[in-house]
Amino acid sequence: MSDVTRILSAVEQGDPHAAEQLLPLVYDELRRLAAAKLAQEKPGQTLDATALVHEAYVRLAGGGGGGQPRRSWNGRGHFFAAAAEAMRRILVERARRKRSLKRGGGLVRRDLDAVEPAAPQAGDDLLALDEALTRLAARDPVKAELVKLRHFAGLTLDEAARALGVSPTTADRYWAYARAWLHQELTGGGAAPPP
Repeated sequence: MSDVTRILSAVEQGDPHAAEQLLPLVYDELRRLAAAKLAQEKPGQTLDATALVHEAYVRLAGGGGGGQPRRSWNGRGHFFAAAAEAMRRILVERARRKRSLKRGGGLVRRDLDAVEPAAPQAGDDLLALDEALTRLAARDPVKAELVKLRHFAGLTLDEAARALGVSPTTADRYWAYARAWLHQELTGGGAAPPP
């Protein structure tokens, strides 16, 4: 049993010191995943990888009342899948907040020296992806979870396959299907999906 799995079990059983032991073991990997996701976002983000990791960790390890976690994990892979989901939700919530009228609606702050031709906003793309991913999850939860692990957590196909408990070959087929399905949902048909 790995240290992470042992500590996750202790967190699940209510050990108040276990959450403190968990963060140093998973921090570097969570930060790498967060940095990879944020690298795909448009420049000018106010959220950095460290803040994303901390927010996700608070939701995972300190979310329940009385110091109890919200959920239990069936090992390292399940924990990182939950972390990917938490990061996805945080980014989607931020994109929705930025789009709200209270925060300026569709207005975007621009540096006059760096004005470029109009391009779709990353937040809009993220919201469209989230909506399409929700529809995919209703049809096929495993394929949707694979997309979350690959896109939001930055896992390789082999890492995602291990986390889902499927073979790499099956994960490759699921990934090809999910990409094609999401492409069709996001573009309304048309050209072939991106690599």
